[in-house]
Amino acid sequence: MALDHARIRNVAIIAHVDHGKTSLVDAMLKFTRVFREGQVVGTLILDSDPLERERGITILAKNTAIRYEG
Repeated sequence: MALDHARIRNVAIIAHVDHGKTSLVDAMLKFTRVFREGQVVGTLILDSDPLERERGITILAKNTAIRYEG
């Protein structure tokens, strides 16, 4: 059965603690050029809470949308 990419709408990333979910989403956002060219973007883009940044972990649930035409 061939995969019809046009029919893919929602994807969930589920993994155990400290297995790279945030790093994966950061890479996906950069790869799909969500940010303006030349815009300085660090790591842990979705970890906006000060406690998350301090401890280096994602505490609050996050969602994002990425448009991809591949």
